[in-house]
Amino acid sequence: MSSIANTPASPYYAVIFTSLRTEGDDGYDAMSERMMALVADQPGFLGVESARDGVGITVSYWQDLESIKQWKAQAEHLEAQALGHQKWYSSFKTRIAKVEREYEM
Repeated sequence: MSSIANTPASPYYAVIFTSLRTEGDDGYDAMSERMMALVADQPGFLGVESARDGVGITVSYWQDLESIKQWKAQAEHLEAQALGHQKWYSSFKTRIAKVEREYEM
């Protein structure tokens, strides 16, 4: 991913997913692509930014907390979460924050 998400005027929410990967792909890339396609159609989804250089950081932007809750409970996303726990991540942390202000250039 190589663009900055075009978010609306604040307030909105950010889900910050920080991770350390295990060795190998083992289906990770295909699932990641599937999740990006799936989340794009999720109600309340506003955009995503992602980078990995050792530590991976993915920030997804959401209209409200209910939209985040619905995405977390989405069936295919639940499968991806389980596989992440089982084999793709050695460590991860998820943070949810309310964006109250933003600046851009």
